[in-house]
Amino acid sequence: MPLDPVAYLPYKDPDDFIREVTDRIWVDRDIAYIVDNYEPDSIVHTSLGTVVGRDGVIEGSTIRMASTPGHIGQAEDVVWEARGDDTFLSSHLVFSADEHLVDGRSVRIRKRTVANCLYRRGRMVEEWVVRDELADCLQRGLDPAEAARELTFQGYSGSMLDEPPQDVLLNGVSGPRPDEFRPECEMVLEFIDEVWTRRRLHRVKDFMERDLFLHTIGDRTVIRPERYQSDLLAMVGPFPDARFAVRDIQTNHSPRYGGLRVAVLWTMHGSYRGVPAFGPLTGRPVTVLGVSQFLILEGRIVKEVRVYDEISLRAQINATREDGSQVEANIY
Repeated sequence: MPLDPVAYLPYKDPDDFIREVTDRIWVDRDIAYIVDNYEPDSIVHTSLGTVVGRDGVIEGSTIRMASTPGHIGQAEDVVWEARGDDTFLSSHLVFSADEHLVDGRSVRIRKRTVANCLYRRGRMVEEWVVRDELADCLQRGLDPAEAARELTFQGYSGSMLDEPPQDVLLNGVSGPRPDEFRPECEMVLEFIDEVWTRRRLHRVKDFMERDLFLHTIGDRTVIRPERYQSDLLAMVGPFPDARFAVRDIQTNHSPRYGGLRVAVLWTMHGSYRGVPAFGPLTGRPVTVLGVSQFLILEGRIVKEVRVYDEISLRAQINATREDGSQVEANIY
């Protein structure tokens, strides 16, 4: 079923809609446009918890812009897919390469953000947003552990508390999907289950090209299957019982972005009782919200861009020790 233009007007398609609306708010600094763009009862899930209501988005955006006045982001990819005839889900990968003044000196900061946005008739109804705040900390010369102590994990509500969809190829948390590019989607889901969750690391080569690229947190790029395996072990090592759940998936084929991409909204659930990478072990469970965008060529993964927030993860661990901040800082 073709998408009704009411979903993205006055722009030419959802890709154009997402890029232009984001620029209007975050580059032109038209914060008031959020009133026209978001439903009053919109819900936003972030790495620090859930924001309910448009006013929280307006306040959070104001704080974030004020704290980084020189920030400008640009669309690196937009993976969008219809959800019915007047609704679409977009996975907007934003890349920024800013210069900020830190202790009187100019510092270049490269980082990525992904916003998965559910728009109905041109209005935001639900959003899942993750930022690579580790990259920001490292490039500013800040201690990630100290940065995390300034944050408060406020917890999730709404759909984030629901069980993952039983068949995400038919229904994600955003609703029924068109079930396009099923073989490629099935391959990506099998990859996540086999390699990420079951730790059959030797199977990386069954799904990914030898000359693979992984762009991941901390503004790091990983190449080749062996280094991909090592990076994954570093990610799950602190959480040896880690399991990954796919909450949504969407596909889009566009020459502009290199062909077929499969975007996956995932959560990692595990207990901090493994490698003590984030201070003393707690044995307590954590939930990590993340997005990965996979570029597929001839049925194999050639690139993954993975974004999640390690600083917020540290804050969540701190909360289980009761040694985190007691101030409810901006979570948008």
